[in-house]
Amino acid sequence: MTRTLANSRDTALLHRAARVIPNGIWGHMATRAIAPGYPQFFSRAEGCRVWDADGNEYLDFMCAWGPNILGYRHPKVDGAALAQLARVDSGNGPTEVLVDLAERLTAALDHADWCLFQKNGTDATTACVTIARSATGRRKIIMARGAYHGAVPWCSPSVIGVTAEDRAHLIAFDWGDLADLDRAVAEAGEDLAGIILTAFRHDVGRDQALPSAGFLQAARAACDRSGAMLILDDVRAGFRLDLRGSWAPYGVKPDLAAYSKAIANGWPLAAVAGAERARKGAEQIFTTGSFWYGAAAMAAGVATLTLLAETDALSHIAVMGQRLRTGLDAAAARHGYQLRQTGPVQMPMVLVEGDVDLRIGNALCLAALRHGVYLHPKHNMFLCAAHGPSEIDRAVEAVDAAFADIAAAGLEPA
Repeated sequence: MTRTLANSRDTALLHRAARVIPNGIWGHMATRAIAPGYPQFFSRAEGCRVWDADGNEYLDFMCAWGPNILGYRHPKVDGAALAQLARVDSGNGPTEVLVDLAERLTAALDHADWCLFQKNGTDATTACVTIARSATGRRKIIMARGAYHGAVPWCSPSVIGVTAEDRAHLIAFDWGDLADLDRAVAEAGEDLAGIILTAFRHDVGRDQALPSAGFLQAARAACDRSGAMLILDDVRAGFRLDLRGSWAPYGVKPDLAAYSKAIANGWPLAAVAGAERARKGAEQIFTTGSFWYGAAAMAAGVATLTLLAETDALSHIAVMGQRLRTGLDAAAARHGYQLRQTGPVQMPMVLVEGDVDLRIGNALCLAALRHGVYLHPKHNMFLCAAHGPSEIDRAVEAVDAAFADIAAAGLEPA
């Protein structure tokens, strides 16, 4: 049933925020840029549902932009974190849970002999690059054009406030292009410290692409020949596709990998996991943060990894992702639209064929909100273990109704 969404409290909060925060909201969560009336502030979450500041309820397919993998407010995860919080979180040094988490993580990942912990994905990718340079004594880092590895000067998608010197030793290549990768490796020469790649191509606003085994093997071979480090940025996909690491099905092991998002089901935690050959490089650098040893998030991480290992959560998410993909294709076709759904079904990118300026995608997502479903028009979305058949079917019904709305308004592909 179509709803008229109240957003007066959301609007008031935005006005208040704008007076004391630059732009009111910053970074990737500035969702009001999608369309006027898109909810910006939220009041609570449960399972796979969120409520905005005005109390409107939505089936959520962003999952906090990835961290929610088991369901918001999972009782076992939050229980473990809160029990640890009642003892100590940030103290003068770590607690035993640091060692527990490191042991569990290195046992789960097929490529890891050791790990370090941080708070954000950017912390982890930056540490990986620093460790690669420490381990090799070199400077050049190869990365794919358009790839997102974080929001600090060396890798930010914005160049405002960034100096050329911040990126002086980055070399770009086209994702999946073996000849261009060879060209970048040759350009780096004997100064190649590492190649950093996301688990798969998940650039904003374009079709996602899974890597071929040949592409990953070529990157691995290039690092082996040169003595450079192969770095997996598994921040976005890690623990949602495979508990062993997202490249495990390809049989390719990185030397260093960055994790965050789903590692602790929403508690702030990130990790660098490394192979033995990178250990000395990690021992030599100085990297730290006042809250990086926070024990509550680590307890949540132990609980999350335990539940993922002991339940069918990952296979369930994959089945639900395929159910959603099939349903969305059918819903679009019923109203004369064609979708491009790419990437893993657990992390769907949904674009409308011929929608070159996202006019249709933005309208579709806004219409879906009125039918109780929260989507994103140009960023990959996420499913979690709390999405069941009834939630998926309800979401497909809502998107079907949203397509009917935009079709009635005369929105057609260019």
